[in-house]
Amino acid sequence: MKQILLLSIISIFLFSCGENEEFYKIEGETQGTTYHITYKGLHPNLKKEVDSILHDFDMSLSTYEPNSIISQINQGKHVELDKYFKDMYYKAKEVTEKSGGAFDITVGPLINAYGFGYGEAETKIDSSLIDSLLQYVGMDKIRIEMNYLVKDNPNIQISGNAIAQGQSVDIVSDYFESKGINDYMVEIGGELKVKGLKYGQKWRVGIDKPIEGNNIAGEELQTILAITDKAMATSGNYRRFYIKDGKKYSHSINPKTGYPAYQNILSATILADDCMTADAYATACMVSGLEKSIEMVENDPSLDAYFVYSDEDTGEMKVYYTKAVEKLIVKK
Repeated sequence: MKQILLLSIISIFLFSCGENEEFYKIEGETQGTTYHITYKGLHPNLKKEVDSILHDFDMSLSTYEPNSIISQINQGKHVELDKYFKDMYYKAKEVTEKSGGAFDITVGPLINAYGFGYGEAETKIDSSLIDSLLQYVGMDKIRIEMNYLVKDNPNIQISGNAIAQGQSVDIVSDYFESKGINDYMVEIGGELKVKGLKYGQKWRVGIDKPIEGNNIAGEELQTILAITDKAMATSGNYRRFYIKDGKKYSHSINPKTGYPAYQNILSATILADDCMTADAYATACMVSGLEKSIEMVENDPSLDAYFVYSDEDTGEMKVYYTKAVEKLIVKK
């Protein structure tokens, strides 16, 4: 899961024309980050129920929980899978195939080596280390058999960092809908899903400008979108990185090369029907670069995108967005 020091790339802006006692807000901490929920209904306080759902989710897919299913698998234990893990696996497999390998949950050994997983970063990262770790990376090296995850090599490590947070948004959203709540915004660590309206208007969400130093969510916006009945996730390298020995290491690791993905995309925002899909594709786009990402979203009618990128000739910051997103922009 994403570390608590990370600020969300998406900042949520809820604009209203006045107070309404039918809307409630709850917030808390989960997965090393925070969550914020706003909803309309007859249930004034669902925090206890939400925290319980998120705890169960953590015990499945949080690598920061030593007894979670994913942690036990990474420890080499033979543990039966639950629905959360299986749903994550099959979605990850789908996105891996459609992105040409730009997304891969077996990138765990590389994530850990760079210090973006659990534990300390390797003191020396060179081609020899990367080559030794790449032999453990690849979705074709894992499979589900008889409700258990089978790994071709015990050193394979699974990371849900780039998909599980979006999945948790979907799970909480499903809970709200099961309670008959049809106007809500669920945001966890910057990934979000909205349904219905707030005070008769679409939910307004801001995308932060992807520039170094913009470390406070909402302080400097790239744009604001008005959306409903959609999930949205953003990935970028301008906050989650570190510099060591004069080199910049970002958290978007290319599973095929083993090195941080240095592409011209500065931030990738994906809109989809579910947040797990949006989360995974946002990461895949950061790895793929602008041209391949545009091709990927334009060939998939279930996806829409807003990319901020650096022009290769001038270095100027530019944007690309799909036709559907153009209609959602309320502030350029």
